[in-house]
Amino acid sequence: MNHKPSGLLISIAIGGFIQFKAAEGLSPSTISSYDRILKQWLERQPDIDVGKVTAQDIRNYLTYMRNDYVPQRITGHNDRKLSSKSIRNIYIAFKAFFRWLSDEFGVDNPMAKVPAPKFQEPVIEPFTQQEVEAMLKACEYKSEAKTTRRRSFVMRRPTARRDRGCILVLLDTGLRASELCALKIGDVDLKTGRINVKHGREGGAKGGKGRIVYIGKAARRAVWRYLAEREDGEDPEAPLFLGAHNRPLTKNALRLMITQIGKKAGVKRANPHKFRHTFAINYLRNSKNGDIFTLQMLLGHSSLEIVKRYLLLADIDLERAHRLASPADNWRL
Repeated sequence: MNHKPSGLLISIAIGGFIQFKAAEGLSPSTISSYDRILKQWLERQPDIDVGKVTAQDIRNYLTYMRNDYVPQRITGHNDRKLSSKSIRNIYIAFKAFFRWLSDEFGVDNPMAKVPAPKFQEPVIEPFTQQEVEAMLKACEYKSEAKTTRRRSFVMRRPTARRDRGCILVLLDTGLRASELCALKIGDVDLKTGRINVKHGREGGAKGGKGRIVYIGKAARRAVWRYLAEREDGEDPEAPLFLGAHNRPLTKNALRLMITQIGKKAGVKRANPHKFRHTFAINYLRNSKNGDIFTLQMLLGHSSLEIVKRYLLLADIDLERAHRLASPADNWRL
């Protein structure tokens, strides 16, 4: 039983934990997730000494979040409960929080008696070429307007060029939403297609790992055309993609934009992360020299586990891949 008082209230401990993780260089997305999850927990949990929180308290909260809590989503679907992945993320946040408390303050760790929730990997569903083409077409014009006094008409969407640029960059790079939204104009070389994804809070790269990715000619044209209309289009410190009030595009705004365009195009379950899946699978299918290790670097994954799932979906012949890579055979030893 957890019974070692620390003299530290939960609310104060959360603030210290978030500062500590920020100093470690974790991505803004991870830090924001930890902060949101722990503060949401505090809304139901009395602000007591962290040393008095028990394993049963945490188990009860996880049960509530799994069975009773219904989130309000900006994209709708407010009748759906949290996914198993979301429950797993809550567990991971608690585990990191109490491990830090144990290391820093010697508080007994209640998570030692809380089993990890079961988590089934979601099915990876990439976009088809036809779906991407439909979404690019849906970027251009609003839905048909019908009036009683004149013939029906359509108007060009004011964000058409921005949205087209976002879609093509996501498709060509497999960037995470946070990474795309953190890009500045100076991070992109439109002559070579080279994009510098920065690490830490500035660049949004998960786990604080920066990397270099590339975009092709179609994506470069789309970005150039979008920037050509902006007054700050040559300012290297300006955000690459703008949202409301000329501020950087946010993850939520990007997600909502992709969802709405997908709905208009008749594409189900459209979201920014689906472009990441699409890039990965098509990279393995279409690239003559494509391998899972290069893909791991391009995606910014710390392990090969997720990349291996792409390999299975891409129907890559492992025997053929090894034959192409075998040093002993290629060197004719």
